[in-house]
Amino acid sequence: VQLQASGGGLVQAGGSLRLSCEASGRTFGNYAVGWFRQAPGKEREFVAAITWSGGSVSYADSVKGRFTVSRDNAKNTVYLQMNSVKPEDTAVYYCAAPNSGSYYYTASYYRYWGQGTLVTVSS
Repeated sequence: VQLQASGGGLVQAGGSLRLSCEASGRTFGNYAVGWFRQAPGKEREFVAAITWSGGSVSYADSVKGRFTVSRDNAKNTVYLQMNSVKPEDTAVYYCAAPNSGSYYYTASYYRYWGQGTLVTVSS
C-alpha cells in the first residue's frame, strides 16, 4: 500500500483544515488507517484512527471533539477534518496503515506510511 497525505498548510487558530490520505496499491479497504503527528523536537504521537470499515474510530484526548476521521473506500481515501485548531496542533501529519483491519495506538505497529503534510497554526 502506498499512501499520500495532503491538505496541510497555514491556518489561523480557531480555523479548520481537512487532510486527505490517498492510497494506491493493495486493497485499501482491508486496512485500518491511523493519523500521527510530529512537532519539532517532539516524538511522533497518535492523533486518530479508523478501522477498515469505518465502524470504529479513536482519538487522542488532545483532539477529541475537534478532529474527525472518516474514510471513503470507494475513493481509497481517508480524511482528517480538523476544526477549532490550536497553535499546539502545529506539526507534520502522517497517515499510516498497519497490516490489519484494526488500528493501534503505537506507531511501530504501522507498516505503511505516507510522506507527511505540514500543518502550521498561527495564533
